[in-house]
Amino acid sequence: INRFVGVNMRNLTVKRTKSFVACLGKMRVYIEDIGGDTVINNVTCRKLGTLKNGEEKHFLIDEEEAKVFVVADSFTKNYCNDFYQLEAGNEDIRLSGKNEFNPATGNAFRFDNNNSSEVAANRKRGENKGVIVLIVSMVIGSLIGTVGVHLVDRILSSRPEEYSVSGMTITLDKDFETSDFEGYEAAFVSDEVLVLVTREGFSLAEGLEDLTRDEYADLVLVNNGVDFELKYYGDVVFFEYEYLNSEDGAYYDYAICMYKGTDAFWLIQFATRAEDYADNRSDILKWASSVRFD
Repeated sequence: INRFVGVNMRNLTVKRTKSFVACLGKMRVYIEDIGGDTVINNVTCRKLGTLKNGEEKHFLIDEEEAKVFVVADSFTKNYCNDFYQLEAGNEDIRLSGKNEFNPATGNAFRFDNNNSSEVAANRKRGENKGVIVLIVSMVIGSLIGTVGVHLVDRILSSRPEEYSVSGMTITLDKDFETSDFEGYEAAFVSDEVLVLVTREGFSLAEGLEDLTRDEYADLVLVNNGVDFELKYYGDVVFFEYEYLNSEDGAYYDYAICMYKGTDAFWLIQFATRAEDYADNRSDILKWASSVRFD
């Protein structure tokens, strides 16, 4: 006769104390579990449930030691989070906490009486990354969809010409001209294409230089609240989208390319009228691939 031994379980109670901070959003509760489908701070977890503002819930968990995470959403889970280390045992556990105002952490949930050095280090890392997100969002948030009416009337030429700014060099066609656009590191215009250059120096925030190019690209998407597909052309990562400019009623197509240089991240936008984009796309990708850093 086969005998199956049941896993001993215990109750975990988590109370989200009512607070005006993040009061409209639900917090998600996860527990460390190697069989889970979500990774938070390199820890594989499974979802236990959600907590509304002021809500208390009970969860059935096993007796093994584990981390309990509370996060806001899947986009910000790796910096807008807090965890509580559960010890192994068979006694029921009760935890509480609330969301605390701090834009750098996304107004993250914080467990009460949770002051270990590991927790403090996690909170500091989250705040540093949150500062980076805020800076990226301030710089990037106003970029998309603002430039269509500035395209100029000139004839394109296939003759190459190098243009350099702040240690970045891009090869365009000779008939591009430099132009002044407030808030941009540089701008180049031709008959059908506008190129806008944004630079974010690593000195803007601690830890910014530790991001990879692809992590920076993901932040650009997240901070603009869009879900465009990231594409790759050689060493270039980019996304494409179409925008209706309310000022002139015309549609414009964009290719947004992201780079990591020696001392900064770079975002370079290529914009054309929608009807001209297909004809210029191969040139745009060629120009985007020519970018180098001194």
